Amino acid sequence: MRNNLLVTAGLAACLTFTSCAAGPQQLQRSVDDWDHKMYVKNPLLDGVLWVVPVFPLLNFGAAIGDFFIGNAYFFWFHDVWDGKGTGFEHAKVEATDGTVSSLLNEGSGWLKVKK
Repeated sequence: MRNNLLVTAGLAACLTFTSCAAGPQQLQRSVDDWDHKMYVKNPLLDGVLWVVPVFPLLNFGAAIGDFFIGNAYFFWFHDVWDGKGTGFEHAKVEATDGTVSSLLNEGSGWLKVKK
């Protein structure tokens, strides 16, 4: 009986924490948007913030926050019950030297810059 309780508790924990990996990744994508905005405006400073390591630490902290709070919230309270995922709207950044597109977009290409 005790083994059944432990197995049930283990399965419940696995299912609960599995939901934490899926989600809109709001904190991580916000850090990524800040990084993108910084890179477009000042690539040298952006590179320094990667070496120092400001952005890696922010990404790590955001991943933890998303895993334990954000993703679980969106998964269990918004998405799983209606079968529709919550999207993330990226910050708009005005390009100064051309753009690259997601490889998932039609007509995009690896290392292809649109001016």
